[in-house]
Amino acid sequence: MDSEAHGKRKSDLVLPTAKQDLIQHAVTIGAGKHYLCGYCAAFTNIAITFPIQKVLFRQQLYGLRIRDAIRQLEKDGIRNLYRGILPPLLQKTTTLALMFGLYEDFSSLLLRHTTSPELVTRSVAAILAGTTEALLTPFERVQTLLQDYKHHDRFTNTFQAFKVLRPYGIREYYRGLVPILVRNGPSNALFFGLRTPIKQCLPEAKTYSAHVINDFICGGLLGAMLGILFFPINVVKARMQSQIGGEFTSSGKVFMTIWTERDGKLTHLFRGALLNYNRSILSWGIINATYELLLKLF
Repeated sequence: MDSEAHGKRKSDLVLPTAKQDLIQHAVTIGAGKHYLCGYCAAFTNIAITFPIQKVLFRQQLYGLRIRDAIRQLEKDGIRNLYRGILPPLLQKTTTLALMFGLYEDFSSLLLRHTTSPELVTRSVAAILAGTTEALLTPFERVQTLLQDYKHHDRFTNTFQAFKVLRPYGIREYYRGLVPILVRNGPSNALFFGLRTPIKQCLPEAKTYSAHVINDFICGGLLGAMLGILFFPINVVKARMQSQIGGEFTSSGKVFMTIWTERDGKLTHLFRGALLNYNRSILSWGIINATYELLLKLF
């Protein structure tokens, strides 16, 4: 009896420990999958939409019509079409991994330790995630330089661009940080806050493919809306980050310079917005649908 009782007590100690290990392992996998799904979604998107992004960038930076921007890329040649893709691959994949992963982590943390309404808590979590993403500004900075045809003779690859900026100090890598911060936090809050309500307004999905389509539509609509809303901020960012060395001009002054150069016309300021709208529908549709699909698979 004593030996049986001892064996029973021993098994009671072992089983809970084993269960705890399994639970902890599941929690670890569950926590990490949001980062992995975000990373894979970004990679898929960049590979498909990068040429469109280059046309848009030329429009933002120089105020070109879409036809002229495409002609510029044609003159650059097919060899340069994917020039500058490494920084967005490094930056966007990591950024979206952080965007989705940190949003979930911050949300869980704040929901456990605060008594604020869930909407407020999740909005704060989204803003914190967006602010953290801004740490990767150097990749966005180098991408801008590599996409600008004026720097084609100066830079041959991503690593050289990073090397050229080094003598100017760490601050040079973060040129354009302010508009990025202004963009990231609010756009994240709107994206995560409106994603569920928009999907609920769509026809009910009863099949696997219907869910994918709804996720694509939801992400595309949100991306297009946010792209238009924050378009002027991206125009200012592109101008600031195309400069190497020299004075660090404030975002307000850069905006006024661009406004003057474009004859004070809103239509000129928003050149590239139509392409950005269409690109955002495709881009964020791919991101959201891929993310949700992988989330279900994992």
